[in-house]
Amino acid sequence: MIRFIDICISIICIIIFSPLLTVLFLFGLFDSSSPLFFQLRLGRNKKKFRIIKFRSMLINTESLPTHLIDARYVTKYGRFLRKYKLDELPQLFNVLSGSMSLVGPRPNLLNQLELTSEREMLGVYKVRPGITGLAQIKKIDMSNPKLLAKTDCKMIKNFEIFTYFKLIFSTFFKLK
Repeated sequence: MIRFIDICISIICIIIFSPLLTVLFLFGLFDSSSPLFFQLRLGRNKKKFRIIKFRSMLINTESLPTHLIDARYVTKYGRFLRKYKLDELPQLFNVLSGSMSLVGPRPNLLNQLELTSEREMLGVYKVRPGITGLAQIKKIDMSNPKLLAKTDCKMIKNFEIFTYFKLIFSTFFKLK
């Protein structure tokens, strides 16, 4: 049921946001010659997949969690994209392809070994990663791997259709 809803919502959002996606892509061409950013992440069952985002950092910036990246590597356009979470919009295509869901644990980088271990122990990799989730609503990032994994686990254990929509609406309207 959730997968069907993911497909429907992502198709609708891609159609509705296609003018914005096009404009952001074109502005990204002026910011860098490569407006899209692809990065390997861990998904469901620890399967690797390529996440797609709008580029917010200089080309060839080291693949590190956002909290470890020096701010000078983020472009002015990238700061704008990040401020309004617009860099995440291309992930709708990841949702459509099935590598992600709208709601789930944020997919981590392959080199985040402590987070990978914590999530593995708690069974977090049994579900598709998401664009948003409980940890994002509570502003828990990957700098605290144990708390993040526990929060992801809590979300998964209490997951139902109501939770799915509540987290989506909370993301947009900053509800708690």
